Amino acid sequence: MFLSVVLFAIGLVLLIYGGDWFVDGATGIAKRFRLPDIVVGATVVSIGTTLPEVMVSTTGALQGSGAMAYGNAIGSIICNTSLIAAISIVCNPGPVNTKSMKPPAIFFYLASAIYCLAAYGMGTFPRWLGFIMLTVFAVYMFLTVRNGLRNPDTAASEEAEGEEKERKLWQELVLLVVGAAVIAVGADLLVEHGQIIAIELGVPATVVALLFVALGTSLPELVTTITSLRKGRASLGVGNVIGANIFNLVLVSGVAVSLAPFDVPVENTLLNTGLNLSLVFDIPVMLAVMSLMIFPALMHKKLSRWQGVALLGIYAAFVVLQFVL
Repeated sequence: MFLSVVLFAIGLVLLIYGGDWFVDGATGIAKRFRLPDIVVGATVVSIGTTLPEVMVSTTGALQGSGAMAYGNAIGSIICNTSLIAAISIVCNPGPVNTKSMKPPAIFFYLASAIYCLAAYGMGTFPRWLGFIMLTVFAVYMFLTVRNGLRNPDTAASEEAEGEEKERKLWQELVLLVVGAAVIAVGADLLVEHGQIIAIELGVPATVVALLFVALGTSLPELVTTITSLRKGRASLGVGNVIGANIFNLVLVSGVAVSLAPFDVPVENTLLNTGLNLSLVFDIPVMLAVMSLMIFPALMHKKLSRWQGVALLGIYAAFVVLQFVL
């Protein structure tokens, strides 16, 4: 138990430093290539901070635990949106670039439709669906980068001129890669030993899968968001969350399903009624929190503090209900 606590703490420290380096590298590259913060967050940063989910879900799939990949994807999206994005919104509400926000939002709901088709319509995630998910991921990456290059961030480019003397492009790339690697190692330590601690404390296995594993693998997004806020790059953190949520559905799940197809877990039911808890509660909550963040922002062209407060309230209720339902 003591060793697990120590390794858990080490993993957290690695996440903090890795997140700091990764944001430094990502923002530097964004300035050089005139990419909007939300574009960089939705692609490059999201890939790095989604590495823990990819590792956990892929390992689970290869070991025959499809439930790990399934629960990790849903739980991570809920955590990313109603905890991590909520923190960013509460701390720094303000205007958003709706033109940059619309494409990731559209792709999220497209990915959600594919996920719901498998969960509600088929009750299984076949290998061919995994290939479709990965195709959607590739298209999303291509279009996001293309749109970012067509709509450069001129102000960011001007700021980059002063920083080019301080740090070269290869140094920023090293920060990006090393930061992502450190995040991955830290998350692996944190998730592995976080599960051990939770089990030894008597936390139910279903709660460990949906909450603790999801929270553990989402910590890089939390660290990146907090670091972005501290550096005055709040939009990078929000873009990271949107991109990470898309990646959870089409990259993380796509890789896991392609390697080892699995059925929708049926062992968790709502208050012993026989209703699948994930279908009547978890997935609807996932869609609800994303809609609460996206639609008001697109309609009013800004993120309001009330959204962040509401999302935090939903997350708190979600955590409590996991112990009740």
